[in-house]
Amino acid sequence: MAVFPVVLSSARDWRKSGHLLPIISGLAIAAAAVALVVYLLWPTWRTENAGDPTRLPVSVGGTLFNVPTAAIRIKIQRHTGPQERVDLSFAFPSLEPPAPKHVTAEMVENAMPPIDRIFVSIAAHHDALSPDARASTIYPRYLAETTTALENGLTMRAFRDGTPYSGEDLFSADAPSLTAPSLTAPSLTARCTRDASTPGMCLSERRVGGADLIFRFPRSWLAQWPDVAEAMDRLTVQLHGAG
Repeated sequence: MAVFPVVLSSARDWRKSGHLLPIISGLAIAAAAVALVVYLLWPTWRTENAGDPTRLPVSVGGTLFNVPTAAIRIKIQRHTGPQERVDLSFAFPSLEPPAPKHVTAEMVENAMPPIDRIFVSIAAHHDALSPDARASTIYPRYLAETTTALENGLTMRAFRDGTPYSGEDLFSADAPSLTAPSLTAPSLTARCTRDASTPGMCLSERRVGGADLIFRFPRSWLAQWPDVAEAMDRLTVQLHGAG
C-alpha cells in the first residue's frame, strides 16, 4: 500500500515539470532574441574628431565664395552658408593660409616683427558706391593738386588736411602692357596711411557681385607693387572662381 503515494507524488512532479519546460524554453528563446536585437543595434562606430574641410563655401552679399578654412581669422566665421563678412589672411608671396604665429611680450618690446601677410575682408556692399566710382568721383574732391611720380610707374597724391582722409595718400599705377596677348597688365589703386608709431597700411578694394573684397597690406610693399597687384588678382580668382 505504500507504493501508491509514491506513484502519485511522482506523477505530480512530472506534471509540474511538464508545465515548466515550455515556460523555460520560451524564456530562453526570448532572451536569445533580445540578445540578437541588442547585438544588431549596438553602435559599432568610434568617435573621431573630423577635421575641417579644406575650403568652405560661403555666400556674402548673395555671391558665392570658396574660402580656405585655415585662412579665416575669426573662429565664429568658420561655417558655410550666408555671412555678412568674412575676414581672411594669406602669407605673401605664397598666398597660402599663414602658419600660426605666437608673438611674445618680449618680441613686442624689442621690435614688432615685420608683417608678412596680406589681409582680405569679404563684405556685402548693399549697393554702396563701388570702389572704382569712389576713386574717380569722391577721392578727387579731397586730394592735393600736386602729383608725385615714383618708381615703377607709381604716382602719389596726398589727401588735404582737414578732409575725411587727412593723413593718407592715394597711390595709383598701371603696369606697362605685357607682350603676351593672353596676359593682363596689373594695375593698382590704394589708399595708404603714413608711417608713424606704427607702419603705414594700404587699402585696395575690388567689387565681385554683391560683395567687396577689401585688401590690406603694408605701405612698404609698394616698392614691389606689381607683385602685390598680381597677388590681389590671384586671390580674387581663387576665392570667387575656385570650384
